Amino acid sequence: MNKTVIGVLCAVGLALGFLPAPAEAATQITLKSAKTTSSYYMMMVQLAEMMKKASKGEIVPTVEESQGSVQNVKESFVRPGNFLFTAPPSLIADARAGNKPFAGQPHDTARALFLIPGITVHFVVRTETGITSIPDLAGHTFVSGGKGTFCEKSVTKALNVLGLTDKVKVEAVELSAASSAMRNGKIDGFATCSAHPTPQLVELATTNDLTILSFTDAERDAIIKMNPMYAPLTLPAGTYKGQDKNISTLAMPVGAYGTAAMDDKTAYTITKTFWEWKSKLAADNPWWKGVTKEMVPLLGAKVHPGAATYYAEIGLKIPDSMK
Repeated sequence: MNKTVIGVLCAVGLALGFLPAPAEAATQITLKSAKTTSSYYMMMVQLAEMMKKASKGEIVPTVEESQGSVQNVKESFVRPGNFLFTAPPSLIADARAGNKPFAGQPHDTARALFLIPGITVHFVVRTETGITSIPDLAGHTFVSGGKGTFCEKSVTKALNVLGLTDKVKVEAVELSAASSAMRNGKIDGFATCSAHPTPQLVELATTNDLTILSFTDAERDAIIKMNPMYAPLTLPAGTYKGQDKNISTLAMPVGAYGTAAMDDKTAYTITKTFWEWKSKLAADNPWWKGVTKEMVPLLGAKVHPGAATYYAEIGLKIPDSMK
């Protein structure tokens, strides 16, 4: 039988349903959040495993390490296909307006999907330094978060608001190297902005005596006035080894966003899966417990049409400004 006849018979067979149609290609999605040492990278790994299990392999996720939210947002301007990234809503607003660090390149391509555990600000120092308050940082060496990250920029602004800009000796050390620098006495402290308990501090606290600094009400009010997206938060005693009292600090919401290039089916599927699996995620890591559907309006970006379909199905009202 010649190739032409075989081709005709195959075409007829497919049309009549006698032969199986080619399997539908798996959906590829890239998840990007933060450095491998951060709680946010761990969250992306959790979400990737969730997507793979829930879809029975129809969704194939890839987790990429990131330098932080600023890099994530900048990449979202140009990444094709299904790209999921994390960022604070205030950074999404800066990108939309073309504010620093996106000056001259405004973009409104981020599309809200769901919330993830928010940023918790940690100011941590070596106990042996005798530092017990934020003003005590004056004259000491300090790392203001990962280079070029949202955390670094926010902490720099906070130190300025609190009158410490010219008093704290800010060191240019990568956040991933800050723990070693602390152990070796090369720095006195550092800031990290991650959901608590953050793995970096959990690990560091097992081998070193640390002090996590509390903010006074006045200090927190000044920082919230600078950036109203912050809110007061208390780290309960025992969050980290050696922490025997509550710590007054600040937190900010963080969102999981897709882009306008993400297809509606994928956005719908991963949003629906997230909320249906959230209790399972929380059973593995308690930081998921504080995330609720009622917090979706905090995302501050247009909701992806696929995600909007799911929210309509469950009766969640989306603000007109996000449609």
